[in-house]
Amino acid sequence: MKPPQRIFVCHLLNDRSGSPKVLSQLVRSWALKGRWEIHLCTNSGTNGFLSGIPGVIYHHAWYQFRSNPWLRLVFYTISQSMLMLMLLLKLQKNDLVYVNTVLPFGAALAGKIKGCRVIYHVHESTIQPRLLKWFLQRVIRLTAAEIVYVSRYVQAAHCLTQVPGRVVYNALESSFLQAASGKNRSEEPTRVLMVCSLKKYKGVWEFVQLAGDHPGYQFRLVLNATEAEMAAFFGSRQLPANLILFSAQKNIHPFYQWADVVVNLSLPDGWVETFGLTIIEGMAYGLPAIVPPVGGILEVIEEGVTGLVADARNRQQLNEAIGQIMQNKHQYERMSQAAKARTALFEEATMCRDISSLL
Repeated sequence: MKPPQRIFVCHLLNDRSGSPKVLSQLVRSWALKGRWEIHLCTNSGTNGFLSGIPGVIYHHAWYQFRSNPWLRLVFYTISQSMLMLMLLLKLQKNDLVYVNTVLPFGAALAGKIKGCRVIYHVHESTIQPRLLKWFLQRVIRLTAAEIVYVSRYVQAAHCLTQVPGRVVYNALESSFLQAASGKNRSEEPTRVLMVCSLKKYKGVWEFVQLAGDHPGYQFRLVLNATEAEMAAFFGSRQLPANLILFSAQKNIHPFYQWADVVVNLSLPDGWVETFGLTIIEGMAYGLPAIVPPVGGILEVIEEGVTGLVADARNRQQLNEAIGQIMQNKHQYERMSQAAKARTALFEEATMCRDISSLL
């Protein structure tokens, strides 16, 4: 097969979450190589990680996120129908279609119809409702030539053994690692950070509760949401005085620089973390981590070495984990050094090389 001259990269919602961030790293590396003409298909009207990448040709596919699940499903179906029609007019047989997450099925179907090679980059393990997951997996089986998974957990969760697949861990940008090297350590660890989406299943209320349980520590919660969305979510609820909320941030470095510990409190019965990009970002700054007891995030940390495992639904267990890290200075320093060393497994050059070899 001739190597592709053009790559059509497709992603549903351009925001500041993990999957578009990883995709932006890949797209930037491909554009810098200059070997391919990169076409990026994503929604318009949002300023996410996929915005303004030099050397990329943009095609804006309509999509608007809605909190109502039925309206969201309708909008999603319409958007994929429009994406499919748009690509049917643009694709040529020798093009490669790179589908980020399982959601842009319209791109995969258009690629299959036009005889293109289709590669999926799968970040998620669960899709609701189940009927949608069944449909999307059928599309993958029908269209994909190869699948990239972000963790072994994700690969096992989909069980798409009919399609060749490989695990390539997400990675940190070289510039991120350089910025993290200047971390200034506070004398005593007292600062706890969580960066996540504004969803109950991300453990937002559990983080609020944790702050209330530890008035002697400082807590910051950075949410992938607007000020208006945060106001609607929290309402008039009284929050602990030692907790500060922040809306979506373009520059997250000051928060990791400030923190002593990074946590992920996703609730296993509502959301299973497939990787945990914010955890390795924190580890690059030498931050020990507290993570859930299930999912691909367990492939990121080493329990007892770079962090601890705690179920956010178990208030006592979570409080004990915070205390164990914060109150043992020697253990904290060991974990901090081990966390920084472990980020060598998640280098951008390795991720880009492994995935680019598929192209």
